[in-house]
Amino acid sequence: MNQLLLMFLAAFAVSVICTPLAIRLAPKIGAVDVPKDARRMHTKPMPRFGGMAIFLGTMSVIMLFLPKDSQLWGVILSSTLMYLVGVVDDLRGIPAKVKLLGQIICATILYVFSIRISMMGNPFPVGPDVFRFPIVISYLATVVWVVGVTNAVNLIDGLDGLAAGVCTIASLSIAYTAYLHGRMSTCAIMSALAGACLGFLIFNFNPAKIFMGDSGSLYLGYMLASVSLLGDKPLKSTTILATLVPICVLALPLFDTAFAILRRLLTHRPIMEADRGHLHHRVMAIGWGQRRTVLILYCISGVMGVAAILFSLDMFLETVALMVIAATLVFIFLDNDIVENSDLVTHGPRLLGDWPLGKKNEVTKAAEKRAVIKEDKEGKGRR
Repeated sequence: MNQLLLMFLAAFAVSVICTPLAIRLAPKIGAVDVPKDARRMHTKPMPRFGGMAIFLGTMSVIMLFLPKDSQLWGVILSSTLMYLVGVVDDLRGIPAKVKLLGQIICATILYVFSIRISMMGNPFPVGPDVFRFPIVISYLATVVWVVGVTNAVNLIDGLDGLAAGVCTIASLSIAYTAYLHGRMSTCAIMSALAGACLGFLIFNFNPAKIFMGDSGSLYLGYMLASVSLLGDKPLKSTTILATLVPICVLALPLFDTAFAILRRLLTHRPIMEADRGHLHHRVMAIGWGQRRTVLILYCISGVMGVAAILFSLDMFLETVALMVIAATLVFIFLDNDIVENSDLVTHGPRLLGDWPLGKKNEVTKAAEKRAVIKEDKEGKGRR
């Protein structure tokens, strides 16, 4: 336990030291996010090279503290490649299809190093102890899992501190669950990742001084997906730790990703096209500002993190209760629609009456405006 705390603090310290360096370095190398459309929530150019601090904070601790085996080397090599893909995107910008190809290559590296979803322990009292997957199914499951989680984290990186905070909560939840089940390698890496995220969050929370960029969001999502697969053993804990716990912990970004895909399919828009229909945009439209919006989403993620821990301990009734609470909150915010091409939700918190609360609210505002104009004209006509 003392070593885990030391790894957490070491990664935190490295991240705190490296983030100001990244802030100074970003403008010099062209890693700056310039607000070009209404989808962005910032109004001035921002450095977007914070992924460097998260990467160095995590990787330095892994290299210094952990004994290396073939699986860990697979994580180190593939996650470094994923980070570099994000760096190129931050500096030059690369098409979504190229990023997807990079993610598939990194997932394939994991598979080669035997970090894969190849079997699943049977959680039920009847039947075989282990369900083994054919090679093709194993490879496809591994790729879909890694690509899905990686992009889920990338898509929620839309508000100051949102992705970093959610990933901190997710990392700590997975680390504690891994500790309870004796998966110490997973616990150690997740502790380091949480420390690096928290160190960066000091500078990324609203008002942010720096963004993590794709180098940070892709790296974080990839680490959460890949490290959860370490130690592929035919035990019930493998089923829980490899997929079920991460799914619970990352339920918010995973749901947001699935909802975004469904929304774009129903509106006949490209799946990879960015929009302002994400959950954090819908909460922002209420008028609570970035800080309160992020804190609300932290709470939902925290509830799901506790639910994941309870689920791993076979406390199913308590897990269902927490999941219902989280789902209710998400449903409330989804009911708030977003009006595209409106710039009112892009410039920080305003009075509640100045925010577009949805299409119905926009119609009401337009009707009120027409009524005022009509009343003015009638008044002038009588005079």
